[in-house]
Amino acid sequence: MNKGNKIYVAGHRGMVGSAIVRNLRAQGFENIVTRTSSELDLRSQQAVNDFFDKEKPDFVFLAAAKVGGIMANNTYPAQFIYDNLMIEANIIHASFNHNVKKLLFLGSSCIYPKLASQPIKEEYLLTGQLEPTNEAYAIAKIAGIELCKFYRREYGCNYISAMPTNLYGINDNFDLNSSHVLPALIRRFYEARQSSAASVTLWGTGKPRREFLYVDDLADACVFLMQNYSDELHVNIGTGEDIEIGELAAMIREIAGFNGHIEYDASKPDGTPRKLLDVSLLHKLGWHHKTALSDGINLTYEWYVNNYARLNL
Repeated sequence: MNKGNKIYVAGHRGMVGSAIVRNLRAQGFENIVTRTSSELDLRSQQAVNDFFDKEKPDFVFLAAAKVGGIMANNTYPAQFIYDNLMIEANIIHASFNHNVKKLLFLGSSCIYPKLASQPIKEEYLLTGQLEPTNEAYAIAKIAGIELCKFYRREYGCNYISAMPTNLYGINDNFDLNSSHVLPALIRRFYEARQSSAASVTLWGTGKPRREFLYVDDLADACVFLMQNYSDELHVNIGTGEDIEIGELAAMIREIAGFNGHIEYDASKPDGTPRKLLDVSLLHKLGWHHKTALSDGINLTYEWYVNNYARLNL
């Protein structure tokens, strides 16, 4: 990418998209085009085609998606698969129709089999059954990867895919009905401290292990890949380190200054037992994460506290 190229960041108001915009601007890219969901319905093929016809972007970061945690994925599977299939198909096909130079599609580590060997290598995709609680979302994301691969094979399109691990950071979703585990824990412990609660009860056993990447590190990796990678194999983006959910909860409890107990409701699902990405390909390309988990949680917690009133209107 050159500084004068027009860059479309789809999903710029979300956690990932906003971080990509911050990173691009910090590197001197100013010709960035965006649209809110009210301005452009990415599920509409005609609307997306009209947008590409008008703006003619050179590069596309496809960070727009309908996302949520276990509860949301389990409750609204039809919405998750439909919305995500439409968004990615419309943007990828419009990019082809309007001669976009390069596109980066962002997937999710939930694309991999539930019981995949650890750490998870890129080639483990489609080698086993998916985690049932987020199967609809995972299938949609797998379709996006395959779209990029087959548009590359059939038409020579320079489309690449990146698979981030669990993300957190500024502009995360802290809604307890639809958020992922880390932002949900931040909110639960903050509110428990504010109300002087005796304990906080969490879903599951606390035993599953998860890997977490600060969203500004992800954005940096995405821009790095856009500049330095071109192949059909999707690339894992993560830290190569994981932590038990119970340990994570204890870390956030300490950061939040909550002195009560942590209890677990083992009748609720744990989800995938472990999900650690093999990031050796990304490391070979020359990129490593920079933000330690405790530092990233502190930054996120501070942002959440400062924005609590706005987020909970």
